[in-house]
Amino acid sequence: MTVHHTGVLVIGSGFSGLGMAISLRTRGRDDFLVLEKAQSVGGTWRDNTYPGCACDVPSHMYSYSFEPNPEWSQMWSAQPEILSYLQQLSVKYRLDDNIRFGVECDGGFWDENEHRWHITTTNGDEYVAQFIVSGIGALHVPNTPELPGIESFTGTAFHSARWDHEVDLTGRKVAVIGTGASAVQFVPQIAETVGELHLYQRSPAWVLPRRNFDIPTGLRRLFRRSALARKVFRNSIYWSAESLAIGLNGHSNLLRPVEAAARRFIEREVSDPELRKKLTPNYRIGCKRLLGSNTYYRALTRPDTDVITDSIAEVRERSIVAADGTEREVDVIIYATGFHVTDGFDGLNVAGIGGRKLVQHWQEHGIETHLGIVAAGYPNAFFLLGPNTGLGHNSVVFMIEQQIRYALSVMDFVRSSAADAVTVRQQTQDRFNAEIQAKLNKGVWSTGGCTSWYLDSHGANRTVWPGFTWQYWLRTKKFDPAQYEFLLPTGAGTDSENVEEVRI
Repeated sequence: MTVHHTGVLVIGSGFSGLGMAISLRTRGRDDFLVLEKAQSVGGTWRDNTYPGCACDVPSHMYSYSFEPNPEWSQMWSAQPEILSYLQQLSVKYRLDDNIRFGVECDGGFWDENEHRWHITTTNGDEYVAQFIVSGIGALHVPNTPELPGIESFTGTAFHSARWDHEVDLTGRKVAVIGTGASAVQFVPQIAETVGELHLYQRSPAWVLPRRNFDIPTGLRRLFRRSALARKVFRNSIYWSAESLAIGLNGHSNLLRPVEAAARRFIEREVSDPELRKKLTPNYRIGCKRLLGSNTYYRALTRPDTDVITDSIAEVRERSIVAADGTEREVDVIIYATGFHVTDGFDGLNVAGIGGRKLVQHWQEHGIETHLGIVAAGYPNAFFLLGPNTGLGHNSVVFMIEQQIRYALSVMDFVRSSAADAVTVRQQTQDRFNAEIQAKLNKGVWSTGGCTSWYLDSHGANRTVWPGFTWQYWLRTKKFDPAQYEFLLPTGAGTDSENVEEVRI
């Protein structure tokens, strides 16, 4: 076993991990390492390569404010362009020198004597760090359902997040299971080439019309030359998206015009009344993730496409049997069933103060943090895009940037004081979670009449931020030492009330 020592250990190299690494580098710090389980950077934008994969947030907003890209070719960029953006930044900031590829964490613990984290990896190495930063995100562990009889299936089956590009779908009988964001993107891409398409739908999604468009060359030239033009364009996207938060958070009646537009879109695109009924949700728009596509409904009206709302009773060697007894031949099964979201942090199996294991504690008591960034009992540990910081209306990259800034301010405070570490007070964390859960209970995710991946097994929303993102910016703008307990070197005590007296 090899032991590696570093100041900051970052786990993951998607938008969160790279953003933290870039911020550390620009602040002149080189005492950090990034652990990446894959062989390249990119996170979800490296893993998801299915046909039509793209972001549903405009690109000029779905990028770092400190690293604007004037060359985005489309309003909503496709996966290859987003991945290229991240790869270019990794090269620009020479991050490969600090990234350890092919290294996957499998646990760790907080040493209460050393005041250091010890993180172990699947290859048997150990990393010792003063600070750890989780950049693993929520959309990285595919959720593949255990279908009855699937082990007998002799065809090909794969998840959309692990797309098998070796499989030629031309003329094949393809079953797609799920109708979420990924299905809305790839179904129109494969519909024209497959022989038959069987779409198994548990509940329909609200899909709004959206036509992507190229950003004109002249406008891109202006963005290259003018930082002000880029800022104005980005701000216009931001505030336009931000307005949706009003309807999502306790005022769902304001979403009725949006829902009416979505209904008109279905009526315009789908003439068959039976199919139209299948595709029309019975819950309030916004309760599940809002989707946009100009081609999805059109693909489902093809004569070789069938939308099946009955559950799957059994999978046989070359067929799927629905609950109504109908058996349909199938060559390929594609799971469009999303990710393990509320349990996506299970891979971060660390033990904090007193040996309390994070995953087990969250399973028993619910996933709770303060600001989605720090957790009581886990000193010097930070979560980027942690619990209750996801969004249903704006760019999560904005949230990630606020979390990076906050985590760095905590690190700076520790480094400039006589303390070794800080941990948020339990009462601070409890107040925060009571506040946001009270707000979430009024939001459309709880009152809209649906069950979604935003909710955990107990029905609590552990995913979404309840409110405007500018409110989150205000909450994370300043680090408040009074909300924390300070761990001083062994024998020095832990009195955070007197932290100013021990500052260097």
